[in-house]
Amino acid sequence: MLPSFTFHVPFSKSIISSLIIHASPKPPFPNLSPIRFACHFSPKPSMSSSSSSTPTHVEAEYAKSGNSSCKKCSEPIENRALRLGTKDGRGYTKWHHLGCFSFGSESVASVELIHGFQALESSDQEALKVEFEKSKEEDSAVKKSSQNRRVREGDEAEVENLGEKVLKKSKGSSSAPTHVEAEYAKSGRSSCKKCSKPIENKALRLGLVTKDPRGFDSTKWHHLGCFSFGSDSVASVDKIKGFQSLKSSDQEALKNLAVEFEKCKKEDSNGEKNSQKQKVCEVDEDINEVGERGLKKAEVSDLAISFSASDVKDKYKDATLPPKWKAFQTIIFLERDDGLHDSSKIAAFDFDGCLANTDVRRVGADAWSFMYPSIPDKLRSLYEDGYKLVIFTNETNIERWKNKRQAAVDSKIGRLNNFIKEVKVPIQVFIACGPSQGEDPFRKPKPGMWHILKQHLNSGISIDMDQSFYVGDAAGRRNDHSDADLKFAEANGLKFYVPEDYFGV
Repeated sequence: MLPSFTFHVPFSKSIISSLIIHASPKPPFPNLSPIRFACHFSPKPSMSSSSSSTPTHVEAEYAKSGNSSCKKCSEPIENRALRLGTKDGRGYTKWHHLGCFSFGSESVASVELIHGFQALESSDQEALKVEFEKSKEEDSAVKKSSQNRRVREGDEAEVENLGEKVLKKSKGSSSAPTHVEAEYAKSGRSSCKKCSKPIENKALRLGLVTKDPRGFDSTKWHHLGCFSFGSDSVASVDKIKGFQSLKSSDQEALKNLAVEFEKCKKEDSNGEKNSQKQKVCEVDEDINEVGERGLKKAEVSDLAISFSASDVKDKYKDATLPPKWKAFQTIIFLERDDGLHDSSKIAAFDFDGCLANTDVRRVGADAWSFMYPSIPDKLRSLYEDGYKLVIFTNETNIERWKNKRQAAVDSKIGRLNNFIKEVKVPIQVFIACGPSQGEDPFRKPKPGMWHILKQHLNSGISIDMDQSFYVGDAAGRRNDHSDADLKFAEANGLKFYVPEDYFGV
């Protein structure tokens, strides 16, 4: 038998089962037998087949520090908070909040197979199971049509163009109707089609449901305050799909918003169509944009801000708030201080540099002192005269200190709580946390905080503007850091005083 050697050689284009190479008929070594060479060529494994057979590694654990950030929302993940992650090809783990993680990969067959699941507390295991099932249901729904897939992947340009075409078609034909739907968000992954910001899990959202030319439903979700009822498809708010399943407070908020639009339609039908009036009536328009277009004070004061119980939180992002303190969008407010009475007369004040002497280099609840000795007596006198005392203050550190947000919240609220305790009178407080650079509607000099007070947190009592006033130190003078307080008073039609004049210094 001839001796043979077999070589296995990878070959990516084709498979050659065997190649026989025989020795020369006149071997140079006559004493040796001829040699047979067999070369077997095997196909080179493709990258796709290799990767598809390797399941995605999902890991669950409690964060070892507060230094990691969620790859979905970019917000910090608190120390000891439950986080989920997947490893990339380099072995780097991409961490997510529980509510931000997507189980779209079919490699996760069961939640019990997630690495670290058994080490979690029972309550977190249950929460993880709920999110797992919810994500699977949503991903299953996405696969039903390519249109739904584009909507959930955020292909807004295509959806907007398609939606406009459907709306135009629906106006001229009844074959492509639209309807409005109300529900509480099933996750935190949807985004508002008006402001592009995320819609929080469990938050009330409104959607305009249209059908594309192929008959598939397409829903554009909005925050309550961002939704426009301008479409003739809403005959009555009670007819909105899902309305009856909402909380009574949210039903009322929805009705109020619809009423505002109805007023606008009536005003337009009476011929009041000047551009300034139209901008005021469009309640879903950003307050900042309205203010910058030069509306008169009286017109600005009529602007409505959507404010419902479901939008009020006990936390500001990842920072926990003390009792009685609440968060709404980018403001924190003291909801109801003991003994506080709503009134038609409002005495409003700035805090830092007006009521309290503070220093940006010092942090802590006790890092303040009275700006003027007469402040306690003056505030008590106003309270006894039937005034409602209110503080409007900006605090950018709460937004900027992402890794130390809790410390910034504790410092600011701690100072305000201690101030109220020292003056011994109840005060309502609003803190604007938005950044100094941007279009936040609540940060002074924007009028957003005043509107929340006037429209939603004064028991419906009409404010007497002749008796109400605002005191602040940022008046645009040579040594002032800005003119935000002066402009805030002007935007809301309030009489304005600087603190040294008002407190008799």
